[in-house]
Amino acid sequence: MGSLLDDIKKRPLLMDGAMGSMLQEAGLLPGECPEEMNVSRAEVVMDVHAKYVEAGADIITTNTFGGTRVKLAEYGLDGRLAELNAAAVRLAREAADKAGRKVYVAAGLGPTGKFMKPVGDMGFDEAYDMFAEQVRALASARPDAIIIETMSDIKEARAAVIAAKENSDLPVIITMTFQQDLRSLLGTPPDVAVTVLEAAGADVIGANCSLGPEGLYEVAKVMFRVANVPLIFQPNAGLPVLEFGKTVYPAGPDVLADYAGRFIQMGAGIIGSCCGSTPAHTRAMAEKARMAGERCLPARPEEGITRLASRTKLVRIGGPSMPLIIGERINPTGRPGLTAELSSGKTSMVKKEARGQADAGAGLIDINVGLPGGDEPALMPVVVRAVEESTDLPVVIDSTDPRAIEAALKEVGGKPLVNSVTGDADRLDSILPLVKRYGAAVIGLTIDEHGVPATARKRVEIAQRILAACEAHGIPKHDLVIDPLVLTASAEQAQAVETLKAVGMIRDELGLATSLGVSNISFGLPSRPLINSTFLTMALGYGLDVAMVNPYDVRMGDAVSASAVLTGRDLRAESYISVYKKKTAPKGTSDIKATAAALSVEDAIRAAVIEGDKENIVPLVEEALAKGMEPLAVGNDCLIPALTEVGRLYETKEFYLPQVMQSAETMKAAFARLKKDMKPGAGGEKGTIVLATVFGDVHDIGKNIVSTLLENHGLRVIDLGKNVPKDTIIDEAEKNNADVIGLSALMTTTMTQMEEVIKERDRRGMKTPVVLGGAVVTEDYAKKVGAAGSSRDALEAVRLIKGIIGKK
Repeated sequence: MGSLLDDIKKRPLLMDGAMGSMLQEAGLLPGECPEEMNVSRAEVVMDVHAKYVEAGADIITTNTFGGTRVKLAEYGLDGRLAELNAAAVRLAREAADKAGRKVYVAAGLGPTGKFMKPVGDMGFDEAYDMFAEQVRALASARPDAIIIETMSDIKEARAAVIAAKENSDLPVIITMTFQQDLRSLLGTPPDVAVTVLEAAGADVIGANCSLGPEGLYEVAKVMFRVANVPLIFQPNAGLPVLEFGKTVYPAGPDVLADYAGRFIQMGAGIIGSCCGSTPAHTRAMAEKARMAGERCLPARPEEGITRLASRTKLVRIGGPSMPLIIGERINPTGRPGLTAELSSGKTSMVKKEARGQADAGAGLIDINVGLPGGDEPALMPVVVRAVEESTDLPVVIDSTDPRAIEAALKEVGGKPLVNSVTGDADRLDSILPLVKRYGAAVIGLTIDEHGVPATARKRVEIAQRILAACEAHGIPKHDLVIDPLVLTASAEQAQAVETLKAVGMIRDELGLATSLGVSNISFGLPSRPLINSTFLTMALGYGLDVAMVNPYDVRMGDAVSASAVLTGRDLRAESYISVYKKKTAPKGTSDIKATAAALSVEDAIRAAVIEGDKENIVPLVEEALAKGMEPLAVGNDCLIPALTEVGRLYETKEFYLPQVMQSAETMKAAFARLKKDMKPGAGGEKGTIVLATVFGDVHDIGKNIVSTLLENHGLRVIDLGKNVPKDTIIDEAEKNNADVIGLSALMTTTMTQMEEVIKERDRRGMKTPVVLGGAVVTEDYAKKVGAAGSSRDALEAVRLIKGIIGKK
């Protein structure tokens, strides 16, 4: 009998629908652990599985969404992790075996509820360990696949995939969840999600939850443009509305069935449903799947293209793609200022260089932190984090130390390029396993234990050996970029032509993308920029894809832009026209320093908050105070306007949540310093807010973000945590004379508790405004239950609350 992945190649498979709401209808109480029912009320869980099997599901999902140690610990059940997870698989298996046909069991994992660094405090190893523990427990009962569901943080999703692949031999399915702007909570678009998770080893990738079928259909369009693996889509039954005091999902079985047909026509491997769905929805979708019959999987898109990604941006290398510049400036060699900063563990210059190179036209940012006597494995993740906080460009991890490379790969938020391996067997064996494990691409240098060959043909032969080694380690061909190496023309003049010939041969004969570190060509010669730009133009004519150069050198950018037009890689000269109709000279590091020095201290403080420069904000605040500024003026005239600008950048999609949180942390450090000099009562809290996630709901990430931002706006926040009863919320609001009560809920099944809190407020005769937030909350719902308003995100919540307090 074939496997799940074999069956996907033949026909679309149908996955079951919502589990949580079905369990609640069967008696799951608010605040009760669903996973504990796998043992205490196994018959209820079994009945849900049986109903989905009877409705026609080909795959049923175990009741283990909250089965990680950190989630079970919220109920005091972390010591029973293995028992509850294995029991869930056995229940699903029993229901599947009674079907009289092949029904697969997918063992489910959900997010931990914690954010990865730098947004949160969870590192790769902690996330990996939690997922690995649950995967081992699930795999012990032999399901047919692992499904990782409803992920919003691409870094956490990647850690989960790696843990699942390394701790089981099962196919791994993963779904991300997206917002109305078709990005995850942390700003990851669908094409980046597919790129990163494919490279990490996921066998099936897709999206679920948060959006109704219309929104998920738009996500699917983007995913199909880049995916090389089967895709899965599980929409909610529409976005929830409140009718007669009950949460209702508007999309009936016929609507989901219609969209199931559309997903199948696009080539989806698995279709299913999420929140608000029932066996009736599954039954309607099953009919649509049967009508589809056998199908062909969509052709692999973008064959031969190397895709790299940051958390929020995708870039392409090779084929008809535009040539890219790798910014080479984050390298301490010959730069005493950067060396001194890195030696002290600071990253201000790194952040400025990252932003400056991006503004100057770099498409990738190289990170080299090799210091004499420095701790490269410790320093590399710090610098990676600093670069990713400063720009949306993917990174190139440039090191000869496998430990430093691995440290960077654990930290990176997308799919990076590792620089580099050589044809030497020891180097290949030490680096390629890391590239494969963490889902990166790699540069291969055409050098081996005998040095750099004198002929282009010999360099191609080394490239072939590197390619064979990559494929032996499971690294696909499109994730290898070959650098045939630039030798110094002043010493080995004939080698310049051999390098150019090698670029063309590697591209034409091996079908691989190529890169060069261009500036070495001019070493020892006068007017180096002239030699560099001329050589780069020639190399681009031979088909070069990536050049590592100083992006502040205008001539290098000009060479790339003009050559892309003349070689047909800039269709209709669109990129060229876009750049040169508004072309100005880019700022080098010296210009950046000069600009910073020219700023007033007030402007420098505002810039530090916007850029998230936590390292320098306190010295700047102290400088302002030393000049005679009052602490309150620093806050009102510098800090608050800067955070307002951050909010604007967030709304216009120039910033995403990681940048917002970094700015908030910078603001927090500034306020902490100001408070030391504030007179009693001056600039004190401007209002009191009681925040809580309502009873029965244990999700608090969004609430925690709101809490941080409110505090940084000078408000007093009383955060009651999650799963808070209505009486406790109202008691605290009364005791603290709260100006506003903020309530959060992520699940439709718990959002009705918000209305109960408002009823309790009214019963006590209180007038305190209540504001609502959470993925399932709408403005219509807020009005119906008597709330003062609702917010779609943390920054909107801050504006709403400040507006209410301002009116008071």
